Amino acid sequence: MAKKSPINTEFMQPTYPQTLRRLRANPHIRSIAADVRLHPTEFIQPIFVDESLTEREAVRHLNGVYSETFNTFLASVERDIALGVRKFLLFPVPAQKSESNFQFRFARNVVQSLKSRFGTDIWLASDLCLCSYTAHGHCGLLNAEGTMLQNDATVRVLADYALQLAEAGADCIAPSDMTDGRIHAIRQTLDAHGFDRTAIMSYSTKFASKLYGPFRDVCKSAPSDSITLQGRTTYQISPDNLHDALQSSLRDLSEGADILMVKPAAWYLDVVARLRNQVTAPIAVYHVSGEYAALELLATNGLLERSAGHLELWTAFKRAGANVIISYAAREAKAWIQSEY
Repeated sequence: MAKKSPINTEFMQPTYPQTLRRLRANPHIRSIAADVRLHPTEFIQPIFVDESLTEREAVRHLNGVYSETFNTFLASVERDIALGVRKFLLFPVPAQKSESNFQFRFARNVVQSLKSRFGTDIWLASDLCLCSYTAHGHCGLLNAEGTMLQNDATVRVLADYALQLAEAGADCIAPSDMTDGRIHAIRQTLDAHGFDRTAIMSYSTKFASKLYGPFRDVCKSAPSDSITLQGRTTYQISPDNLHDALQSSLRDLSEGADILMVKPAAWYLDVVARLRNQVTAPIAVYHVSGEYAALELLATNGLLERSAGHLELWTAFKRAGANVIISYAAREAKAWIQSEY
């Protein structure tokens, strides 16, 4: 019997050991393989309403963003709803500033108007801070010398403000002040007055960043140069302290926060990822004004396709572990995501 020749298996060996390119071949298979997907319901649109304005104004350096008047903000929200937005983060800007005697009537009126008009069609979070109210621009009450933020006195004012917003109809309170113990105080106050279903979205990991400039302009909340306490480094988190960043969120979660937040977002994705490894609670990221302005500047100068740039960055937010994206371009999310997918 003739001896059989050995099977030549050389043709069975790939020219490279393993290929992943088949999963990248076209949009259809790329969407099958994707493990990060954006959805319009994950976005929150910030809205600014300024009591002192008689006409809506475009916000300098923030493309597509306006500061609304009391007479224009409802129409603006209605347009956003038509574009698919259902979640909003309100920033009321009062006409009067004070050192300690704060009036929250304007904020209450804006919240009441929004909820009376749109009811459960929208989910309304209201920012909770005193920086737009104080004459010095800090996020709370200062001592007589102007050298230190008074923590406990500020917390008491914030708890009262939170209650007034809840009474006006806010679905969520979003404390951004970074004082110690304010989540516990707000949760206790809300629960004691029957608002146990009002959520708290804490700015739990908020850095003392240089990226807030355009926001501070529109909210008229930049710290004054005329006082001793310069900047907010004594109560916001240092960018070089990861331990503090994580502990602040874990503390707020233990005190009753329902949603945590990392702010800024794009420059702190490592913090988002590390926080996600430690908690199961929802994590929001705030794509802040300086980050947004930088991306928009690239697009304006033809260095980046606008929608593609935002979509790529939003995908990075989700990939790092965020559930919620606060973006000034949230009103564009539905159309952009549908065109991409």
